[in-house]
Amino acid sequence: MAAIPVIVKHQGKRHEVELDPSSNGETLKYQLYSLTGVEPERQKVLVKGGQLKDDTPLSSLNAKPGQTFMMMGTPSGGQGTADLGRPKEAVRFLEDMTEAEVARADGATPAGLQNLGNTCYLNSTLQTLRSVPELQSELQKYTSRAGGGGSRLGDLSSLGLSGLGSSMDLTASLRDLFKQMSETQEGVPPLMFLNALRNVYPQFAQRDRNGHGYAQQDAEEAWSQIVTQLRGKLMVKDGKDESAPEISFVDKYMAGKFESITECDDPAAKEVGEQSIESSDVFYKLDCHIGKETNHLTDGIMDGLEEKIEKNSPTLDRNAIYTKRSRIARLPRYLTVHFVRFFWKRETQKKAKIMRKVTFPAELDVVEFCTDELRKQLIPVRDKVREIRKEELDAERARKRQKIVHQQEEEKKAEEATGSTEPMQKKKAAEERKATETAKANEKDGDTSMTDAYKTDADYEAERAASIAAAKKELFQLVNPELAADAGTNQSGLYELRGVITHQGASADSGHYTSYVKKQGNGKKREEDGKWWWFNDDKVSEVDAEKIETLSGGGESHSALILLYRAIDLPTDE
Repeated sequence: MAAIPVIVKHQGKRHEVELDPSSNGETLKYQLYSLTGVEPERQKVLVKGGQLKDDTPLSSLNAKPGQTFMMMGTPSGGQGTADLGRPKEAVRFLEDMTEAEVARADGATPAGLQNLGNTCYLNSTLQTLRSVPELQSELQKYTSRAGGGGSRLGDLSSLGLSGLGSSMDLTASLRDLFKQMSETQEGVPPLMFLNALRNVYPQFAQRDRNGHGYAQQDAEEAWSQIVTQLRGKLMVKDGKDESAPEISFVDKYMAGKFESITECDDPAAKEVGEQSIESSDVFYKLDCHIGKETNHLTDGIMDGLEEKIEKNSPTLDRNAIYTKRSRIARLPRYLTVHFVRFFWKRETQKKAKIMRKVTFPAELDVVEFCTDELRKQLIPVRDKVREIRKEELDAERARKRQKIVHQQEEEKKAEEATGSTEPMQKKKAAEERKATETAKANEKDGDTSMTDAYKTDADYEAERAASIAAAKKELFQLVNPELAADAGTNQSGLYELRGVITHQGASADSGHYTSYVKKQGNGKKREEDGKWWWFNDDKVSEVDAEKIETLSGGGESHSALILLYRAIDLPTDE
């Protein structure tokens, strides 16, 4: 059959197409793809009787030369015609990439860690620490005081020569392990690091009571000891200037500060004039204490900020109970929260587990735990962030509504073009046109009509964009200068959840540890797809965010033990 020249309208443009009656709808869609850049699966071609299907014979359309069809749809890359030109970067095939390049590709599954015998506590801890990009970056610059031997020893870890690293620097060993993990998607045996950890902290070399290998350990203890080592060894610049003094990486990014008041509970001490004691302390994690009425993370944190202490009263000359009330005076960029789930049970001589369910949020607001001075600095920024988020959400909803209206208008035009408008619809449209013409005639009779200047959708969207831009500009003017100058602090009081270490079982000396780490983009692209990586030793899988909500405890199943929060990024125009 001879091809039939027809016209296809799309987004105000007319495309001349040679319709082949011997082919089907899928063929026509690929023709339109070459003209518009809209993928066939995203096209909606309207013909008399409805929407064109892939298997519809084009001969059944009984198309006439010059007949007009309506097409709707946009390319997957956004509005308008897709760029079908030469790619900006040369295409590289998987077969041509090295193992390290594949492992570093955007979206690649990260490496797991092999279980070397009850070492799941360590594997989950290391995977969560590895989720801190600033830590990985600074570790790459780290040089062992021993003179660089750590790197050569680290390369031998894949050969199983762990004994050679028994006295090596723990920080250098962590550097080499993370480097090795960045170059593969296979499960890595952390032999060198484990050997160094047991050399520095012999408690992790404890043998199992049954004589079968090494004993299970507490992930929280491993976390605390590793952080302690990093604090003493890993130094960074406290500022952008090369002449800036050095400070511990941990103190800059992971350390907070308490301001506390301790006073005696006994009224007799106050009667004789005993004064309360003010002090300040550095902290590296917040404890979430779990009591009978603890249901949410914030409940447990607040309980942890009030501590009962028994000590000697100088005025009463005897022991008395004191209450120490603490508030946060500095918030770190990375906030570690520890669920105090384990306690020593004399009957079993083991650390038993508190099974109570305690929920925790994906976004944590810690303003209520701060000193009055810090609260005054954080609240304006926090409230402005929330205001901007609401405006952006409203703008996005408005855009979606506009898109729906636009699609409905296109469908109506297509129906009119194909003659498929129902008689009643035609009658209604004619009545509307008649009413409009009558109104115009009345205006010409000399009556003065009121003319309203209506704003278009584009006008409203421009106003919203300008309002959001102004709010973002105002936001950065609200940030306290001291907080703005400290790259390692939180400027809003809001945190987003980045990592979770979980424990399964009834005792810290048994059970199983795993970790969850939120996916994040490479480079400047920090927006994620809402998915998480689940690290179960050398098994790594992708899970939905809903899975994290099931880790609140309530039994022997996996429950959160350590949470790693990161300060939210303040919204910008970039």
